[in-house]
Amino acid sequence: MAAKKKSNKNTGNHSKQAHKPAISSNGRPASKLPAPQLNEYGIPDWRLEKPDFEVIEVSHGDEVHYEIRGKLDAPVPPIRDSKYLNQKQCVELYRWMLMNRRMEQALENLYKQGKVVGGVYFGLGQEACSCASAYALSADDWFAPMIRNQGSQLVRGFHARDIMMQYMAKAGSPTRGKDGTSHYGDIEKRNMVSPISMLGDLIPVMAGVSLGARLQGKEVACLTWIGDGGQSTGVSYEGINFAAVRKLGLVLIVESNLWAYSTPTEYQVAVKDLANRAIGYGMPGVIIDGTDACQVYDATYEAVERAHRGEGPTMIEAKMMRMKGHAIHDAAAYVPQEMHEFWRKRDPIDRFEKYLLQKKWLTPEQNRQIIDEVEKELEEDRDFAMNSPMPEPHTASEGVYCDNSCHDIKPKYAMPKSGKRGGKLKETEAAIHFK
Repeated sequence: MAAKKKSNKNTGNHSKQAHKPAISSNGRPASKLPAPQLNEYGIPDWRLEKPDFEVIEVSHGDEVHYEIRGKLDAPVPPIRDSKYLNQKQCVELYRWMLMNRRMEQALENLYKQGKVVGGVYFGLGQEACSCASAYALSADDWFAPMIRNQGSQLVRGFHARDIMMQYMAKAGSPTRGKDGTSHYGDIEKRNMVSPISMLGDLIPVMAGVSLGARLQGKEVACLTWIGDGGQSTGVSYEGINFAAVRKLGLVLIVESNLWAYSTPTEYQVAVKDLANRAIGYGMPGVIIDGTDACQVYDATYEAVERAHRGEGPTMIEAKMMRMKGHAIHDAAAYVPQEMHEFWRKRDPIDRFEKYLLQKKWLTPEQNRQIIDEVEKELEEDRDFAMNSPMPEPHTASEGVYCDNSCHDIKPKYAMPKSGKRGGKLKETEAAIHFK
């Protein structure tokens, strides 16, 4: 099956007709698959595998390192059939995941060639989490990616050349060369809020976006991601709690990727499942396999539908492994090699490719054609980015501050409704004390 051309890039606007229950590989409706198990606190766990190992801190004199202990030879589980995705959508999603992986490989090469300004952050092993979640959004929904969610930008309409030019600080980049990483958004066309380097701060911002849309008469889903370490920040608690109390459409994916920089999860939180924290907020939570694109899509789609109905936020814990260091400067030598090997066998793209081939939703020839088209598109985008000019010096101060001549900021959906008050305003207690 041929991949779509750039002009037909998906924006997440799937019709309701496209979400008829898919047929599983065993011939029965996927919606009738076995119900997910519940963990010890009643949180649904959709995974078909629950890895049984832990990371231990070991000291030898002055040297401290980590070792992994447990069952590391378990067979790779199958992909859980989707309740909503059809054949065409699965193949399209697979293409986005391929594009995500190959683009980051190209960025790594550009960095090693000295063409990247600053650092590069990778989502290796997390392509299913980034792409499938963004793919579940509707056109009016919003998203705010973290540094490892570059695949979500591709799904929502950015080209690989945009991201490459951004890292290379080119004049044609989204920030016109004023930033060398991922600090840009698009609130006009793609409904993307710019990433914030202070971890957790995107959560209250996205709760605010949902509230703002509600004041304009529209319920939207607002998707963002947070790592297992970032979830422990104070602003995360405040933002999630606010969204839960006001029943805002926050869709929060906790990328439980086992390492908060160089600290293993076992040494930074006491809970086994981070989704358990949803109970304290009074909001639903779910645990999924972050390397299974179908699980990621289904969980996000159901959370998005809840948001559209005005039923409040959802916390999704996606369990997986960060397969590279925090950034390109981090060799991740602290990670036990056996841990890498375990998760390398669960590569999300390899698993999804095998799944599509086994279901005969993709032939080997069609698969090769998709790979060739992705590589061709990336080669063109890389050449375009490399040949693009650097910004002129005089543009350094342009577009930094918003003034009256810049642009009008208007409500996106409608004018917020406001009640009418009659009579004299009452003097508040605070005003009396101030006097």
